[in-house]
Amino acid sequence: MRVVIQRVKSSQVTVNDEIVGKIGRGLNLLVGIANTDTDTEIDWMVRKCLELRLFPDEGGNERWQKSIQEIGGELLVVSQFTLYGDCSKGRRPSFDRSATPQSAEDLYNRFVTKLRASSLQVETGQFGAMMQVTIENDGPVTLLLEKEGI
Repeated sequence: MRVVIQRVKSSQVTVNDEIVGKIGRGLNLLVGIANTDTDTEIDWMVRKCLELRLFPDEGGNERWQKSIQEIGGELLVVSQFTLYGDCSKGRRPSFDRSATPQSAEDLYNRFVTKLRASSLQVETGQFGAMMQVTIENDGPVTLLLEKEGI
C-alpha cells in the first residue's frame, strides 16, 4: 500500500464539476492499493496516518509536534491506482502491481472506515471516477508512506 500524504490548508475533489469531498486544515491522502495488500497493511497505514506528527504546536514552535488527531484536523482520502505505475520499461506505465478494481475498492473502503473510527472528519473522492483534486499544500509538506504486503 502506498499513500502520498500531504499537509494541507484545504483540499477538495471534484467529479463532473461537482464537489464530492472538501476539507480545511488537515491531510490529503492519495491512496494506492497493491495486489498483495491485506488488512495488515491497512491497519499499519491507518495508524501511521493518524499518529504521524506533521503539525507544529500552537506555541509557534516550528518543529512538528502534533498529529492530525491532536489538532482535530480533517482528512481527504482519494483513491489513486497510478501510485503503482511502473515506468521502468518502455514508454507506457505498467500497472501489474495494482490491485484489481474490485479488491482495491474493498480495501480502500476498509481504510476509510478505519480512519472514520478516529472521529475525525473524513471526506473522500469517488472510487474509480475521473477526479480533479485541488490541494493547497501547507509547507509544502509531502511524504510517501509505503507498507508492502507479502
